Amino acid sequence: MKKTFVRRGHFPASASRPVVSPLQPSVVYASDSPDMLDDQYDGITPGFVYSREGHANATALATLIDGLEGAEGGIVVSSGMAAVTAVMLGLLKAGDHVVGGSQLYGRSLRMLADDLPRFGIETSLADSTDADAMAQAIRPNTKLILVEVVSNPTIRVADMEGIAALCKENDTLLAVDNTFTTPRGYSPFDNGADIIIHSVTKLLAGHSDAMLGYVAAKDPAHSEQLDGIIATLGLTASPFDCWLAERGLYTFDLRYERACQNAKTLADHIADHPMIKRVIYPTRPDHPDHNRAQFLLNGQGGNMLSFEIDGGRNVANAFVKGCENLAFAPTLGDINTTISHPASSSHRALTEDQRLRMGVQEGFFRLSVGVEDINLLQGEIIQGLNAAKATS
Repeated sequence: MKKTFVRRGHFPASASRPVVSPLQPSVVYASDSPDMLDDQYDGITPGFVYSREGHANATALATLIDGLEGAEGGIVVSSGMAAVTAVMLGLLKAGDHVVGGSQLYGRSLRMLADDLPRFGIETSLADSTDADAMAQAIRPNTKLILVEVVSNPTIRVADMEGIAALCKENDTLLAVDNTFTTPRGYSPFDNGADIIIHSVTKLLAGHSDAMLGYVAAKDPAHSEQLDGIIATLGLTASPFDCWLAERGLYTFDLRYERACQNAKTLADHIADHPMIKRVIYPTRPDHPDHNRAQFLLNGQGGNMLSFEIDGGRNVANAFVKGCENLAFAPTLGDINTTISHPASSSHRALTEDQRLRMGVQEGFFRLSVGVEDINLLQGEIIQGLNAAKATS
């Protein structure tokens, strides 16, 4: 007689344990009784109830990133911008004021300029490389400052010492987006930060196949606020993406070292090409924040490299097409080098005047340098530059 299967079975028991973290895509978890469910919600009994409020794969990944950042209780969310959103809507209220670095990631700038004011949160932008400029933006109702240690895409290095002192003096929260620098390049909590933000999508996961963010607060009360808003807004991370990112994280150190070495070598290699107007890389002596970078970043320049070529959109198109084996894609942190053109991607929502004030012209490019053989990579970029030269 055929049996009808109407009940889910139990996963096979095993005396041994999996070497790889199991993927658990379940949306919901069954409890033994109402008393047990109460205990779980009250934090007496550990475990999960509903995946929007947390799940095993997100917790496993967050714990690993916590270890890298010297944090406790960090939360993995659905994207880097979800992490920024959680901070802004979880820790601020109408009537509060936030100061952002003027060269933040394009979507962060858009949030400060267009979205937060709709909720009654006042915003200002100031040059994060100048603590005095940040100080001038402080108001009596300023509750938080948001900065990137290394700006996207202009690779400027913030005056983190001055900004941390400013926040302490004014009893203002300091939120640091550590995506570019990573825990290997900079330790926000060791340098006065209250909040750490990551786009895990980038170097931490490292393979352009998982979209995730991470946020951690030093104060447990802030962690509780963040946890609540994340669940309420549904900023929850996908278990599968968390599983992929955990796998990627185990090679993060190796990828970071190789990518940094490649970026430094490439920056010096292309600097003298006739099409290059300027190369922006923190370890180069001609970088405007070179001394600060040497101090803050422990002598590492990171994997991000920006440069400007001589010419307009037609020359920019020729350069990209000339780099035929490199992905032209608005992302960073992949194992392969990717090319980004901020004027047509991350900063396209800004006006031309706004972009020009940041130094982002049509010929401005950002490279996320990967782990390829450096000789191959150098040849591909020179090929693109030569194609641009032939068009100019």
